[in-house]
Amino acid sequence: MKRVLGLDVGDSRIGVALSDELRVTTRGLLTFERTKTRDDIQKIVDLAYENDCSGIVVGLPLNLSGDDSVQTSKVRVFARDLVNKLFSYPKEGRIKVYLFDERFSTKIANDTMTEMGVSKTKQRKFVDQQAAAIILEDWMNANRGVE
Repeated sequence: MKRVLGLDVGDSRIGVALSDELRVTTRGLLTFERTKTRDDIQKIVDLAYENDCSGIVVGLPLNLSGDDSVQTSKVRVFARDLVNKLFSYPKEGRIKVYLFDERFSTKIANDTMTEMGVSKTKQRKFVDQQAAAIILEDWMNANRGVE
């Protein structure tokens, strides 16, 4: 199996997480400030290929009711643009994109870091990549054996 990237896509930052080769564990990889969507997508594609990934899981920020919000629509457009970019790569090396419910991922990440004694200042720096790791872990648990 190959690794999978997880993304927590926000308006100003994107948190990125990475699975291990067996898709058992995840770790926050980095958080980067958004620039142009085209450049953000290229950075993600480069990370995915550099880390030998077969998939990218994009957290979908649904409302508590499960309905789409304004932010959900933005993330769906981002994911569509990501798929379109990946479609330009050779089919045999193409990376799949999955949308996955991310409700509560940021809250869980903040709560976990608070329990670990991480200061609020440091939490702001790492919360997006920790949320991405939670999204990715939840996706892996729900999709054991998906390649």
